[in-house]
Amino acid sequence: MPQEQAPVPGTDKRQAIESARTDTTRGAGIRSMQQLIQLRWIAIVGQLATIAFVHFVLGIHLPLVSMLTVAGGLAAFNLASLVFWRPRQEVGDAVLLVALLVDVAALTAQLHLSGGITNPFVFLYLLQVALGAVLLPAWAGRVVVAASCVGVLYLVASPGPVTLAADPARGIADPYVQGLLACFLLTTVLAAVFIGRIARILRDRDARLADLRQQAVEEEHIVRMGLLASGAAHELGTPLATLSVLLGDWRRMEPFTSHPDLQQDLDEMQTQLVRCKSIVTGILQSAGDARGEAPAHTTLAVFLDELVSEWSATRPVETLDYRRELDADVPIVSDSGLKQMINNILDNALEASPQWVGLDVTREGEDGEVLRLKVSDSGTGFTAGTLADFGKPYNSSKGRPGGGLGLFLSLNVARSLGGRLTASNRVPNGASVVLELPLASLALPGDAAGENDLDDADDE
Repeated sequence: MPQEQAPVPGTDKRQAIESARTDTTRGAGIRSMQQLIQLRWIAIVGQLATIAFVHFVLGIHLPLVSMLTVAGGLAAFNLASLVFWRPRQEVGDAVLLVALLVDVAALTAQLHLSGGITNPFVFLYLLQVALGAVLLPAWAGRVVVAASCVGVLYLVASPGPVTLAADPARGIADPYVQGLLACFLLTTVLAAVFIGRIARILRDRDARLADLRQQAVEEEHIVRMGLLASGAAHELGTPLATLSVLLGDWRRMEPFTSHPDLQQDLDEMQTQLVRCKSIVTGILQSAGDARGEAPAHTTLAVFLDELVSEWSATRPVETLDYRRELDADVPIVSDSGLKQMINNILDNALEASPQWVGLDVTREGEDGEVLRLKVSDSGTGFTAGTLADFGKPYNSSKGRPGGGLGLFLSLNVARSLGGRLTASNRVPNGASVVLELPLASLALPGDAAGENDLDDADDE
């Protein structure tokens, strides 16, 4: 039988982050295309209104058939773009470049038919150049600049069928000056509105990509820590076994057999040794070193009760205020990562408040599809800096090397399960950490029907 190759740690997560990065870029592309389509509809309406005003109000005879044909072709292109790109998510730089070049060509054709270089709306080329500079990479932006320059040179070399007389000395009474003012207002308004929208889209994309890059760095950090923890767990196995044998021998030796206090110390040492073994076993299981163990099917209530019982038995907590308010029990798969995450949060609360730790468990959402665990303490609470950087590695107010890794790991486990981890300070003192997880992430496919089975069993 060929040996099955184990997956590289973190590969799936890196692939997921890379996929999310690609989706973010595609999303920005389709949103930019939508802005261009909206702007093009405005340009078409503006062209028709301007043609009608100049031809029928100002009495300047324009080649209506040719100009309306250009406007109709641009409208057909825009409608085709709307239909074609709406169900798609991938809009690359080349597609946006082609769209802008079509706009430049349509503008050149309309200007050629309506006065050429003497048409005051020639400055609309600047809007196309600005859009190209914002939307496209440098090389594509230069292509739009070159196309605009070619268009202007064509208007200079080929005057067209209409000649416009310009007399700027007449001021606002001159049609050319009126056209300049209209072109200026139109260009500034459209540039402010649409370039502002596009810039906001690009800023959102850059912020999302920055978050994904940070997440990728954190995932790599977790993989490295996992490898180190797995190696340390292997090395700790032998000394822990030796300590267990020595403690067993000491129980039968003088002076331990005749001193109850020493026996009590040995019992406490044995309890902590068992805890260390459990931690090492959990690390090896999470790393995939424990073979042949299938995921354990249990229920949410049983999982939480066993976790709380084990945690309180192995920690020196004076009072654990555990409240479980679940409308109905649901089947889940026992997850070592989830167990370790909750233990980490409880350990942090215990370290801040050895006298009292609270754990409230509820189900939220319309159908109770979200599991909510709230861990509270009565300590000094989080500092403002700790809350601002909550979940980042080595972000701790404890002042010791390596502090803050527990919450960092917990946050990433919650994220991998589709949940979230938040923190806040309590009034008048203490802190709370809230874990919210979709119950679907803890169930195997097909287990949804099991919830009804549990309810039916309870009814019986």
